[in-house]
Amino acid sequence: MSETPTEPQGESAAGAGTGTAVADLSPRAGSAEAAPGEERSAPRFPVHDGAGNRTGEVDADPAMFAVRPNVALMHQVVTAQLAAARSGTHSTRTRSEARGGGTKPWRQKGTGRARQGSIRAPQWRGGGVALGPKPRSYRQRTPKKMVRGALASALSDRAAEGRIVVVASWDLSAPSTKTANAVLAALGVSGRALVVLPPGEEIVRKSLRNLPNVHTLSAGELNAYDVLCSDWVVFTGDTLPAREGR
Repeated sequence: MSETPTEPQGESAAGAGTGTAVADLSPRAGSAEAAPGEERSAPRFPVHDGAGNRTGEVDADPAMFAVRPNVALMHQVVTAQLAAARSGTHSTRTRSEARGGGTKPWRQKGTGRARQGSIRAPQWRGGGVALGPKPRSYRQRTPKKMVRGALASALSDRAAEGRIVVVASWDLSAPSTKTANAVLAALGVSGRALVVLPPGEEIVRKSLRNLPNVHTLSAGELNAYDVLCSDWVVFTGDTLPAREGR
C-alpha cells in the first residue's frame, strides 16, 4: 500500500491555511538569518577614508544587519511614523457653530415648499458641515521593540544589497559642499543617500545640507523610514551599530 505524500510544514502551508499568498521573504546573499539557537556571524563592512581607499574592516551588530527583513513590521512602523507627523488641526463648523439661523425660514405648512428648520442646516449655502473633520490626533502606539525590529529589517535589507558604507573620517576642516560631494563620489555613493553623523559634527552637516539627494541624521534619530527612503546608508565608525550593542 503506497503512502500518501504529505505537504511540508512551513510558511507555504501556513499561508494556504489562511487563504492568502505568503510573500517570499527569503534572505538574500549576506542577510541570512541563522536557525533558532545558532550563533549568527557578525557581518563585516570595509572602512574607507575620505579618498575612497580601504583602510580596514569593522564588525557590525548581527542583530541589526543580519536579520530576515519583516515587510509587515516595516510597513506598520512606517505608517505609524507618517501618521504621527500629521498635525491633525483640520476643523469645520457644524450647524451649531455656524452663524445665524435661529428661526425657521418660513412656516411649516401652506407654502408649497419643503419644510425647513434653519438656514444653517447642511443643505443650505453657508450652513454647517455634516460629519466634517475635527481636530484629532493620528498617533499610533508603537512599542520600542517593534521600532527596533523595523530598523533592523531595513538595515539588513540595505546590507544584503551592499548599500552600507562606513567612512573612517570625513576630514573636513571647514564647511564645503564640493568637498563633501567629492567624498561621496569617491565612496561610490550615488542616488539618495542617508548619512548618519555623531553628535557635534556640524561642519559635515553644513557641508551636506545643500546636496538635494543627501539627508543627514544623528545616530539617535536613525529610523526605518529614512533608511527605506535612501539608496545608500553612510555610517562613521562611531555611529555604526557594533557587536557590543552600541
